[in-house]
Amino acid sequence: MNPKQRRVHPAQYGPPANLSPLSTGGFPHGTPGRTKKRAGLIGVQSRSRLVRDAGAGTPLSMLPVAILPPEILPAAARWLDLAGLAVFAASGALAAAKRGQTFVTLIFFGLITGVGGGTVRDLLIDAPVFWIHDARAASMCLFVATLIWTTPARWWRDEALGWFDAVGLAAYAVFGAAKALGYGVPPVPAALMGVISACVGGIIRDVLAGEPSILMRPELYVTAAALASATYVILVLLGLPVGWSAVIAASAGFTLRALAIRYHLALPAYAERADP
Repeated sequence: MNPKQRRVHPAQYGPPANLSPLSTGGFPHGTPGRTKKRAGLIGVQSRSRLVRDAGAGTPLSMLPVAILPPEILPAAARWLDLAGLAVFAASGALAAAKRGQTFVTLIFFGLITGVGGGTVRDLLIDAPVFWIHDARAASMCLFVATLIWTTPARWWRDEALGWFDAVGLAAYAVFGAAKALGYGVPPVPAALMGVISACVGGIIRDVLAGEPSILMRPELYVTAAALASATYVILVLLGLPVGWSAVIAASAGFTLRALAIRYHLALPAYAERADP
């Protein structure tokens, strides 16, 4: 290492000057502090980045920078996040319940459906897996599975659950895209991380339950998640405040999914064409 270079803790100088808005998810105030309250649900990840020593004009040095995703949603986001997690866990537990499975199977289906998408996302963006570091996530899945096991089946109608699932789908797509941006993921992969967050849990559930995967259905499900995540990323790139970007993007994804549920909208299927 060059004698003029030295390792400096990021808290000494604050956020690096050359950190782009995208690396903080578009948050206007730069990289947030190190506290858990500021970081929200997402947690802390330390990365080494090339940054300039603040105000010194010294050569680039490798600094361990705490990359904390911003407050991408209002203060109630952590509870809304748990509510969305509960909806996805319920869909998994109900898939097992309708097949007359055991209590243990209900718990497994609820957990894998609830945290599956977020787990894959966190592994891909090199972030701490959220439910490993936040006991509330797994606890919510266990609670929902237990609730479904101990309550009458008439309480859980497919139609009502479908509408709740639409809300969770849109919110999770935006949440996943925002978290990916917060970890420095480029815009296009970040939008795809939103789709993964919202859909992978359902894909795993369908595969384990022996049902046709949501990827193989013509209905607008994955498309709604893609609309929500892509809209969020585009609005952030255009400089719109993060809170408004999240609300608009989630509303767009939910509206498309709601129209698909109400009017059975679907994408056109591939049709084989005869050779000329």
